[in-house]
Amino acid sequence: MRKSFSGLLAFAIVLTTACVSKRKLLDAQMQYRTLQNDSTLMASKIAGQQSTINKLQSDIDALNKQNTQLSNDASSKVNSLQQNLQAQQKRLQDLQNLLDQQRRATSDLRNKMINALVGYSDSDLTVTQKNGKVYVSLSEKFLFPSGSAVVNPAGKEALSKLANVLIANPDIAVTIEGHTDSIPIRMKFEDNWALSTARATSVVRILVNDYKVDPAKVIASGHAWFDPVDTNSTPEGRAHNRRTEIILTPNLDQIYKLLEQ
Repeated sequence: MRKSFSGLLAFAIVLTTACVSKRKLLDAQMQYRTLQNDSTLMASKIAGQQSTINKLQSDIDALNKQNTQLSNDASSKVNSLQQNLQAQQKRLQDLQNLLDQQRRATSDLRNKMINALVGYSDSDLTVTQKNGKVYVSLSEKFLFPSGSAVVNPAGKEALSKLANVLIANPDIAVTIEGHTDSIPIRMKFEDNWALSTARATSVVRILVNDYKVDPAKVIASGHAWFDPVDTNSTPEGRAHNRRTEIILTPNLDQIYKLLEQ
């Protein structure tokens, strides 16, 4: 009887031990599968994170490339702007040099005219400098009889001295302008336009035909009474307006060429 109980007890122990081992095995298997699932999920997350990292790195590389390109473009534009600025500064300096040269040439021409026409009174003629030009203004009474376009001997003598300066300076352009007062003409000329133009033309003919000034450098024009220097409401003012102006312009070709660049 005692042996039978001992056998049963041993069998129960063996059976219990077997059940415990099997349960541990099952638990271990479940833990293994859980770990496998966790590992797979983790691997998937890692792969996703790596993909994100790769995308971010690609974006960073693209931005770095774009930044490099923008930096190069900006540097190129800065260099271009600096070159343009330097070119403009040189152009402005060249223009300033030409303007200074032209101003000196005009002042020198004025002095030559003053020296050539020394001895005449201011009421007969004046020499002034303005707007880069030299103006020689001769009064009507000095050049012409009233209402006439025929230059008198004193006027011809003054024109001969002026012509000598023009011939010695062939680059000078010459404009002869006739001016009258506002009193209408009632003699052989149709109107003040005709008289002012005829007087300018008479001066041109003397300079060109008698004193050999280059005709290609000379222009004649008449302004009648529409460009006064004084009032036309007084005898003195009208006398100032009745004048012939010889306008001398130094050669400005270099300045014009520079401005066209």
